[in-house]
Amino acid sequence: MNASEKLPVARIGKAVGLRGDLRLNLLTDFPEQFKKGATFMSDRGDLTISAFNADRGIVRFEGIDNVDDARRLTNAYLYTTKEAGEAACRLDEGEYFWYQIIGLDVEDAGELLGKVEEIERLAGTDYLVVGTAPSLVEQGAAKSFLIPYIGRYVDRVDLEKGKVVTSGAKAILDAS
Repeated sequence: MNASEKLPVARIGKAVGLRGDLRLNLLTDFPEQFKKGATFMSDRGDLTISAFNADRGIVRFEGIDNVDDARRLTNAYLYTTKEAGEAACRLDEGEYFWYQIIGLDVEDAGELLGKVEEIERLAGTDYLVVGTAPSLVEQGAAKSFLIPYIGRYVDRVDLEKGKVVTSGAKAILDAS
């Protein structure tokens, strides 16, 4: 499997207690995929969940039953594939996986502002990190800017046409 096909879904934190429990820092909006028997890839080999407490953010993996083994997993990332992620997670109408939005063009009133380079979550709100179109950078615009992923700025995502249609995003760029 290519590294580009792997999607990070969690980072393993510190060991908790003496029986191999670990903190799990989620990098996804879909905690339902972390259930007993679910297997994830990591840079330390495949890991299968034997127990997960979502309220406490604690996970235990099969074969990890003491604090020393658990500590060896600290800071490792858990990965899934796009296919496995889509199978485990149900999206409502108008919801998208981040990887579907990254790379899309950003348009405001028909003007190309740039391309979504990544998405960041700040204070509970997702922000599109937009690399500004070269023609606008040549005119003195910032090289990149953030658009809050909220209804006030994002009108719609059009996966077929490969774009995010915005309103008011040009004003954000101009103020950047």
